[in-house]
This record gives sequence, C-alpha cells and structure tokens, in this order.
Amino acid sequence: MALYQRGVAAAQKGYFLDAIQYLDKFVRLNQQVPQVYKDLGYLYRKVAQYDNALAAYTQAIALAPDDLQVYESRGNLRIQRQQPEAALADFDTAIRLKPDYANAHYNRGLALIQLKQITAAIDSFHTAFSLEPDFFEAFYNHGVALQSVRQYPAALASFDQTLHLKPDLLEAHYNRGLVLLELKRLDAALVNFEKVVSLKPDYDFLWGVYVDTKMRLCDWSTFERDIALYEKNILGLKKVAHPFMALSVLDNPQLHHIVAKVYAASQRSETIEKAPFKPREPDGKIRIGYYSSDFHRHATSALIAELFERHNRGRFELYGFSLGPQKYDDMRQRVSAAFTRFIDISAMSDVEVSRLSRELGIDIAVDLNGYTTHARTGLFAAGCAPVQATFLGSPGTMGADYNHYIVADNVVITPETEANFTEKVVYLPHSYQVNDSQRKISERLFTRGELGLPEFGFVFCCFNSSHKLLPATFAGWMRILNAVESSVLWVLGDNASVTQQLQQQAVAQGVDANRLVFATRMSPDDNLARQKLADLFLDTFPYNAHTTASDALWTGLPVLTRTGQSFASRVAASLLTAIGLPELITDSQEAYEQKAIELAQQPDLLKALKQKLEANRLTTPLFDCQLFAKHIESAYEEMHRRHLAGLPTEHIHVQAMT
Repeated sequence: MALYQRGVAAAQKGYFLDAIQYLDKFVRLNQQVPQVYKDLGYLYRKVAQYDNALAAYTQAIALAPDDLQVYESRGNLRIQRQQPEAALADFDTAIRLKPDYANAHYNRGLALIQLKQITAAIDSFHTAFSLEPDFFEAFYNHGVALQSVRQYPAALASFDQTLHLKPDLLEAHYNRGLVLLELKRLDAALVNFEKVVSLKPDYDFLWGVYVDTKMRLCDWSTFERDIALYEKNILGLKKVAHPFMALSVLDNPQLHHIVAKVYAASQRSETIEKAPFKPREPDGKIRIGYYSSDFHRHATSALIAELFERHNRGRFELYGFSLGPQKYDDMRQRVSAAFTRFIDISAMSDVEVSRLSRELGIDIAVDLNGYTTHARTGLFAAGCAPVQATFLGSPGTMGADYNHYIVADNVVITPETEANFTEKVVYLPHSYQVNDSQRKISERLFTRGELGLPEFGFVFCCFNSSHKLLPATFAGWMRILNAVESSVLWVLGDNASVTQQLQQQAVAQGVDANRLVFATRMSPDDNLARQKLADLFLDTFPYNAHTTASDALWTGLPVLTRTGQSFASRVAASLLTAIGLPELITDSQEAYEQKAIELAQQPDLLKALKQKLEANRLTTPLFDCQLFAKHIESAYEEMHRRHLAGLPTEHIHVQAMT
C-alpha cells in the first residue's frame, strides 16, 4: 500500500501529476482495487486529462458496479464534456441503485438541461429538493430551468427559496434580477443587481445589466461614474457587459468590438467537436436557413416578413428555425407559411440543431437575433452551415470567428469603422434594414384629446424604449421645448418610475412636467395610426430608432436623427438616405437641436418636408421589399459562390439594381 499512500499524500499537497504516477504504478501491480481507479479519475480531472479520467471511472465501475458514487462522478465528467446522453445514463443507474439519492436527481437535472429537456429537468430538481429541503443548489437550478422556458413567476419563487437558504448566493441575486426584468419589475430588479454590485462588483457581465436597468428606469444619478467604469473595465478586457447593452450607452465601435470578443470567448464551449461539412450535390437552389426567436408579433418580423414572401423560389429554398417563445399569432402564421419548411427548435440542444441543419444541407445560416433577447449563439458556434451571417437583429459585431458575414450598408458601417467588425461586411446598395411594404395602418382616427395631447401646439415625439435615452439627449429635448412655445414631447410611459423620473428631470431643467405626454402601448396598427398626430420624431443617441424610425416614416412622420460612429447610431441615417431625406440627418447635438427648433418654428418648411416624405415613401428604395430581395439574394449568391470555389470570405459590395 506504500505506493497508494504516497499518491494520497502527493494529492493532498496538490502534486497531482506525482500522485497519478504513484497510483498508476499501484494499479499495475494491484488491478482489482476500484477505489484507486476512482481516485485516478479524480486526479486526471484535476489535470484536465479527461479521456484518462473517463477510462479510470469506467474501470472502477467494471470492478464495483454497485458503487453509485462512481456513476455520479463519471456522469459529472460527461456533463463537463458536453456528453449529456451518456451522463443521463449514469445518473439513471445511480438512482436505480438508490432512488432517494438527491444528488443523483440533481445531476440528472443538469444533464437534462444540456439536452434541452427542460420539463424533465424541472421535475428532477424538484425531486432533489423534495428529498433534501435544504438543497439550495437544486432550488437555484430549478429556477434557472424555469427561467429558460419563461415561467418567470415560478422561477422567481425558486430563487426566493434559494436566497432564503443561501442569502448571499450571487448567482441567485443576479438571475432573480433578470427574471424581475422580464416581469417589468425594474425597481425590484435593480435591488438585486445592487446587491451583487455590493458583494462582487466584478461579477461577470453584471455591470452592463446593472447600468442598463438604471437606464431603463431613467435613473441617471451616477451616470458619469457608471460610464467611466464601463469604459475602464472594457479596456481592461474584463467581462463587463452583454454586447447588446453596450450599444445603448457607448458610441465607440472599438469598445463594442472588445465587448463582443470578450463575451463570445466566454460563451464558447471547447468541448463541442465540429465535424467538417459534407458537400452536397448541387441542385440549382441555395438553401437559406433563417434562425430567430422572433417569428411572431415582434419588431424583427414586422420588418422582415415580406422578404420571406419575396424570395425567388426558383433559386432559393427557405428554412425557418424558430428558437421560441412559441406564440401562435397572426404574424407567426404569416411568416411560417413563407418557408419551404418551418421547424420549432426551442426544445433542441445546440448540437442537435447543428446536426439537423447539416442533414438538411443548409448552405447559408442567417442569424436574425445576433445578441438580442433569447439569442442562441451556441447554434452557430456548433456550426449550422458552411457560411454563417448576422442580419437585422443586432447592430454590431458578434466578435466571433464562427460568424462570417454581417449584412449592412455603407452608411451604418464606414471605411473608418470596418476594422471593428470580426465579420466581413456585406454592403447592400441602400439601407440594410428591410421593410415590409404591406404593413397595415389602422383606420382608427385618433383625436389629440383621447391621447392626452393638447388641441394646439407642436408635438415632438419619440417612441423608443427608455434604455436608449441618455441624459444628454433628454437635456437637449428640454432645450428644444424651452425654445418652442406651446410644444410638448410625447414619449412612452408604461412604467410609473420612468414617468416620475422624467417629470422630475424636466422640472429641474425649467420645463413644466405637463409638457411631457406619456403614451401607453397599443397594437401595432393602432400605434402606426396615432403617430399621424405627431409633427416630428426626435431620435435618440447613440442608439437610434430602428423599427420605430421605420414606423414613423411609413406613417408619414419625419424623423430627425443625429449620427455617431457606431452602427447603432447610424441606422436612422441609413433609412433617411434610402428614402431621400438627407436633410434630416445631423452630426452633432447642436445641429440636431437647431434643426428641431427650425422645423417647429417654420410650418412651411415642415409641410414641404412631409410632402417630400409622402412622395418618396413608395418611390424610393426604403419600402421596396421586392428590390431589397434582389439585393440580398445577390449577396447570398456571392457568399455561396465563394464557398464553393474554396475562396476566403471577403467584403461584398452589392451593385444597385432596378
């Protein structure tokens, strides 16, 4: 036993490689001792020799097939190695040996999470904490599983129980905050994020969601400090923020690129083994896969629905991959009908979706989410197609080597900012933002009075979400109101805290709080109809209006924007360029405010602008979806041609067609 004792002593001192040598010699002399193989499995895991660890555990099981703990150890290793099917078999064996073994039920839940069998995972976690009422990890992962299938009230209850048992568990505070955001309980969410900030300010990706929540509440009390720390930590290559959140507060493509690269690296699983793509027999059609969580009434589908219908079926086959949530509304019915095949992949793992995409022979995988809500970037890390592109959902780089192209135009991405994109850029000839020319505007005739607007006076409006509103922009709006007598500002007001904050900010800047008019949310067609009562849409900076700008222009409402350096800060300019209204594009805060005041004080100038917008609305490229389809299809054909020719990815400049 001397060799074994020496091995144990070495392991206790942290000399794992020495311990392995001692135990390896021991098993060569004494091959029938299962405990030593168990110890070897543990040691091999410590030095990341996972294949050896798996072999050691397997040998231990062969010698002691009733040892449930070794099944648990091997199962945990298989979870770590992204082998959930095999892990599940190990945990099922452990449960068969000891049905009331809470740990096995808990770990079974973790395997089921990887398999995207969320309902079964929820049941396993529930069994675990039913057997051990103080099993806070089981309550926590029960909450995470419920959160992943958007059962937010139930998830909140699980996180509450977790924190009852473990009050300082940072993960529970963080995820509880995320759930509260989904439940629109912003004030309560901020309390959880502040708790994590107080305990661990460098918690991964905390700062971004903390600042974003404050922005959604229009709480600008520490804005300058918050942004200074944001920039400092980004430059320090820390895990600061989810990439999408950084777009709202920073007009700096270089910083956006760093944030995205850090985030992408953190999400990459080194255990995913990507097989090479099998060449398929050419059949004359390019198979395009569109992947999205928003195939229902959502801003993305509101923009892109007609494109699916306009695609050339003689040249392309379309596959829709729905990530969920599954909302069976009229938009879902419309977009699903436009695809050659529409597939619900919400219950499939990333690897399973990758396999299915390969089996279907998808040539180009188009990610319509990017880094937006409910995105699943792991699909593209696993590899869904030999060519992968980001389009429409997220106005920034993915920062990942598995993404080959980003669809843009020469307004949103300029030669000066091109280097800040990991992807090669597809430059469409007009605006990259597709639009649906079939969008319905309600025939309902609103009156100013029923919407809370004054009967007379100029109506500025902005229906962007509150997180896009920076204090500098709001201060500019207040200066505009002070300069334009009897004018009002019409903004979204579906949160009492936001309403109160903005009213207080207005008063502090010399504006009567009653000059802010707060709009409630309406159905899409009614929302379009009511905008006809506004005179001028005031854009936000640095995150412009995107779909909301298209909404306004579609209804005949001029949009005044300010451009910056980032993609997100140049989208409205892209739309205005495509519809022939460059006079509404400004490049500084001063010019933006001056133009707003000028248009409000010169009715004839505004009238002429509206007439020009109405004349251009259906005669310029912005709302010509048939033309847009030709342009993006040309891009797809070039991507595919380069791939078949074995050429590297390169920037693609699509020539304008008619």
